[in-house]
Amino acid sequence: MKKTGIVTKIYIAFIMVFMYAPIAVLIFYSFNKSRSAAWGGFTLDWYFQLFKSTSIMNALTNTLSIAFLASLFATILGTAAAIGISNFKGKSRILIQNASNIPIISPDIVMGVSLMLLFTFLGTILNFEMGYVTVLLSHICFCVPFVVLNVMPRIRRMDQSLYDAALDLGCTPFQAFYKVIIHELMPGIFSGALISFTYSLDDFVITHFTQGARFQNLSTEIYGMLRKKIPPTINALSTLLFIAIIIIMVLINIRDRRAEKRALQKN
Repeated sequence: MKKTGIVTKIYIAFIMVFMYAPIAVLIFYSFNKSRSAAWGGFTLDWYFQLFKSTSIMNALTNTLSIAFLASLFATILGTAAAIGISNFKGKSRILIQNASNIPIISPDIVMGVSLMLLFTFLGTILNFEMGYVTVLLSHICFCVPFVVLNVMPRIRRMDQSLYDAALDLGCTPFQAFYKVIIHELMPGIFSGALISFTYSLDDFVITHFTQGARFQNLSTEIYGMLRKKIPPTINALSTLLFIAIIIIMVLINIRDRRAEKRALQKN
């Protein structure tokens, strides 16, 4: 048993090193004074230059605003869709639920090209160009299924009589829905919103096909830099984004642990 435990620990350590070694190298070079791979001394200049770069800051602003709005609208639509799907029965429910999973298993390039053709067709009819709005709509489109996927299990585990009990105790239909149903589904809603935000923040392929000529987010801005040499400021930006995500994940874990302790104390 001890040998098995040691092997498991070594295996987990190997996987962790394999996943995070590239990020550690990126963080290391964000403090490198030299532009080359050789170490040229410690510096924070790349972090200061990062906030002076107009193009990178504009791309970052576009990325964060798209991710926030896409996750917000996708969470609302996905939660409503999950509740609606749960009201179907039998084969109709299975069919609709499987259809909602198609964007998840479909390759990004297929969705990107499909949305590009759709917006190009609509643009000729309605006379508009692809840009911020088309990217936002595209991100909402591929984020909604992830919210549905996270909310549906919470609906299955929820006691269906809670809503009727709230109505019997004097709640209006809206109060029963908000205070009972949404409260019970909140862990799934929160998880879906977080996944939507992460996927939107990370997306490149679909954005590349639907952004048009005037819009740039962070991923497409970095892709454009590949024609030249990527500046070290990108290392600094990636480091800050990684640290921000780590902080968010730690706070979420602390929140979940406290919620579990409160639930155990109540029981």
